[in-house]
Amino acid sequence: MSDSSTVVRVRFGRRSQRGMLLGLSPARVCCIGVAVLTVTLGVFIGGASGLVMSAPVWASAIGMGFVRLNGSPLVETLPTAAHFLARRVAMQTQFRVSPDRPSLLGTMALPGDAASLRFLLDEPSGAVVVHDPHAATLTVVAHVEHTAYVLLSPDQQARRVAGWGRVLAALAMSDRCARVQVLETAAPDSGDGIVGWWKANGVDGSSWPATEYARLMESYAPAAATHRSLIAFSVKGPTLGSWKPGPLKGLEELRREMAAFHSGLRAAELRLVGWLSDVQLAAVIRGAYDPGTSPRSRRHALQTAGPMAVEEHWTHLHHDTGVSAVLWITEWPRIDVPADFLHALVFQPGVRKSFSITATPLAPRQAMREIRRAKVEHVTDAEQRARIGAIADLSDAAELEDVLDRERALLSGHADLRFTGLVTITAGTVAELDAAVAQVERAAVQCGCETRRLFGRQARAFTAAALPLARKVD
Repeated sequence: MSDSSTVVRVRFGRRSQRGMLLGLSPARVCCIGVAVLTVTLGVFIGGASGLVMSAPVWASAIGMGFVRLNGSPLVETLPTAAHFLARRVAMQTQFRVSPDRPSLLGTMALPGDAASLRFLLDEPSGAVVVHDPHAATLTVVAHVEHTAYVLLSPDQQARRVAGWGRVLAALAMSDRCARVQVLETAAPDSGDGIVGWWKANGVDGSSWPATEYARLMESYAPAAATHRSLIAFSVKGPTLGSWKPGPLKGLEELRREMAAFHSGLRAAELRLVGWLSDVQLAAVIRGAYDPGTSPRSRRHALQTAGPMAVEEHWTHLHHDTGVSAVLWITEWPRIDVPADFLHALVFQPGVRKSFSITATPLAPRQAMREIRRAKVEHVTDAEQRARIGAIADLSDAAELEDVLDRERALLSGHADLRFTGLVTITAGTVAELDAAVAQVERAAVQCGCETRRLFGRQARAFTAAALPLARKVD
């Protein structure tokens, strides 16, 4: 029998809250400085009347620094709002396909900053390779299948987790890897497939097992969902200036990384169904932008698989037959949790969504520099708090301990990854979308996570979260 102590548990480090002064960002410090300077000048020049006359200025500065909007101070939300307003005035928040202006050969018909993506077919592997000339990366997408993790014994679960950790470590330690994205998509399913198979191939319904199985299908078939696991990883490739017709520089290195990745998946007991071809990737992109159509009608060439129309709003993105919103996981569980702690979020029934985790490996020197900077910030903050007599918080001590744990792991030879979690929820109308977002937020709370909607950045976030392109997440 398996001992319960073999259950794999993990703990995430806290997101750093360090700032320029006492945990305050430089923008908030500037607001406080403006307020103090305005109050000082007002009192010095006009006394009490000067303080009253200058109240609109220093009150506005304090409000900008401390009043929060959508979880962030106003002064930190203002740049995003200004950028969104400027794009809206310039009509850059809308995208329409122009039949009289066909796209260039070999480019992907995507809106926004993804319009520069190019693709080519790697003949030996049959995989489509996406080239980002601005980020200088080459990306391939793997379709992976796996058995249900929750149905495995604790020993098997521990072995799977350790194997997947070795896969990530091998990619992170490679100096060629730029990013890794794990994309899990879930779409509501009517359950007609399994019900129809049972009616055609099932045994006599009078037996006890058949009766119980029929009851199970009757209860859970309406809440069924179709899941698909994709893993995209990018390697360093040619830049925009080095683009030339013909074979791309770096394809041989990419093939070696693909072979090593395949070997790692086998060791982790994961089955590689295959590398996505151009037709398969086109179907995935069409399914993300046009969820209201059947899979058979999504057979497009990759050059024409993009959306027909996109309109970005402050809180959501309207595209073809769907409306989507992207949530950012701002905080991961702060206590020890099992490796399947995201089960309630990933398998939330009745919601069309995609869950994306993008990991960026850090070079050992860069990781050590970040750790040293974080330690210096903690020491400086502690000295400033002691100087003004402020009480130290337990959260500061916990965050410092997380930094030290990260340093110990790095010195032990482990790879350091900077990862971001995004959840894309898609519905038919804005009202349905709001209801689905509320369900996902409740499921995230059950998983111990905190989420925040990305206001004013929905178009770029959708490309990074809903498409398996291993895009950079800002």
